Amino acid sequence: MPILEALASEALVLDGAMGTRLAEAGLPFGECFDAANLERPDLVRRIHHEYLEAGARGVHTNTFGANRYRLARHHRESDLAAILEAGAALAREAAGGRAWVLGSLGPLGVPIEPLGRLEKAEARAAFREAAAILAPGVDALALETFGNLDELLEALAGVREACDLPVFAYLSVDASGRTLHGAQAEMCARALDRAGAEVIGLNCSTGPRAVLDTALRMMEWTSKPLAARPNAGIPREVEGRIFYENNADWFARFARRFLQAGGRVLGGCCGTTPEHVRAMVRAARAVHVQERSAAPPPAAESEARPRPLRPLPLEERSRFGRLLATSACPVSVELVPPRTPDTSRLVQAARRILDGGADLINLPDGPRASARVSNLAAAVILERETGAETLLHFCCRDRNLLGMQSDLMGAAALGLRNLLVVTGDPPYQGNYPDVTAVFDVDSIGLCNILDQLNHGLDIGGNEIGAQTHFVYGGALNHTALDPEREVSRLGWKIRAGVQFLITQPVFDRAALETFLERCRAELELPLPPVLAGIWPLRSLRNAEFLAAEVPGVSVPEEVLERIHRADRKGRAAEEGVALARELVQALAGTVQGYQIAAPFNRPEAAVEVLQAVAEVRPARTREARP
Repeated sequence: MPILEALASEALVLDGAMGTRLAEAGLPFGECFDAANLERPDLVRRIHHEYLEAGARGVHTNTFGANRYRLARHHRESDLAAILEAGAALAREAAGGRAWVLGSLGPLGVPIEPLGRLEKAEARAAFREAAAILAPGVDALALETFGNLDELLEALAGVREACDLPVFAYLSVDASGRTLHGAQAEMCARALDRAGAEVIGLNCSTGPRAVLDTALRMMEWTSKPLAARPNAGIPREVEGRIFYENNADWFARFARRFLQAGGRVLGGCCGTTPEHVRAMVRAARAVHVQERSAAPPPAAESEARPRPLRPLPLEERSRFGRLLATSACPVSVELVPPRTPDTSRLVQAARRILDGGADLINLPDGPRASARVSNLAAAVILERETGAETLLHFCCRDRNLLGMQSDLMGAAALGLRNLLVVTGDPPYQGNYPDVTAVFDVDSIGLCNILDQLNHGLDIGGNEIGAQTHFVYGGALNHTALDPEREVSRLGWKIRAGVQFLITQPVFDRAALETFLERCRAELELPLPPVLAGIWPLRSLRNAEFLAAEVPGVSVPEEVLERIHRADRKGRAAEEGVALARELVQALAGTVQGYQIAAPFNRPEAAVEVLQAVAEVRPARTREARP
């Protein structure tokens, strides 16, 4: 009997965890569990048999991570077809015609647009590829443990392009019933219903309680069969061993309540064992299948809803935004927050630079992975003490998605409007090379988050009842070792709405001009205003350090030679300023503004370069600082 026909009249109990059982058998957590289909087939087969003996009516193939992106982490992408085919064959052999086989496919393991660089079309193609290989050996496909609705929808679309098998589509939610990206499970259920998933469910998550509570709410938004396969709670480490808090009796109670409410498919995820499955089978036998009252059909309107709030015009968001919008050649000067809580010298340097003609102070976020005063705190202090407008670097390295959103809303609440979005230097370059980096998203993903917030939406696309008014931009590495990738990344940033770009320090005008022309030709997109990075070299050692040690900075040999000659005369700093002034003059027709460094937070050189900027930018009335 086809699996969907069976679901029309009975509850279906599926198997439990595969990965947990493989780990208990000795496979290290860092290994490729899917490769056990090739290297430990007897073990995989035995686990399937254990669940079937416990009463499971269906088993999932050991292919959760079998896609080209996850396998590439283990250098096993060339084994994709073999792993998928073996996974289906092992499950089919164990089932022996007396149970159904569901092909398991999990998330790709890389973020997709808009939070990542992987295009939705590429994600869909990866799922289509895996499903096409897996489909001949299974009865249905299970898309499991998705925390991003967009990725799950692309997975569903990819499977549809590969085959016509039934699809079980599973979300993973937190204790409040929201996905990793903050979307409400009820809204996700409606979207999956519209997209044509035959069974909609929840798996993994924080345990039976969260899954049950959320599933009960989802039932109001779809008439499709509901599935629930929770973790055995949150894992705990006790004396070096991992334990899960929810035992088999707990799962029996969960199963009864779920089936009594009208649920149809049960099973387990991480931490569950044959004992958990056996308990759910007993519970299912004691509960009559409940018919659910029909949920209202999904609305026919497009899932792409208009965003609730229109961002403010650029010129109304900040003074910097007004300068960008009016092509008034904005100029920022970079000062690095101090390594101690004493900000007095930072304030003094900022006052000198502002008096010299700078429009705003640019504050890096832990440059070169160094521990310093929070640049958000430094920005508040400078704006309060000097009346400056600041440009705040916002780095992806140190925050997860929750922390990013919290800090961004905090910056908005403090009145900070201008952001330069950067991925961030990896920790190994800094003071504490062993600390953990987060990198939930990179700078492109963060730009899309800012676009959402400016429209009044959080990361998950939920309305927040207000909006931010950020002016945000991105970095541009015109001397990148992989220029093709840099151009591609620039395209993503432009589509994510960046309002300006700041280059790496420029020491070769022709290199920047050539790269910008390439960007215009290949992207066929209008470039936002470009602020050229200008670094007045202070010494031969400073020049050599930039050339050899700072990623993305290229110092031509003729510049190094010029500084070397000046250094022999004790005039390297003066020559560095002269070079910077010459670049300002030369780039006047190429860029729309400047980003000037103040090496070692000494303002003198930056002030001299500001004088050169005053000579080339359009005449304008300078706005008084408060």
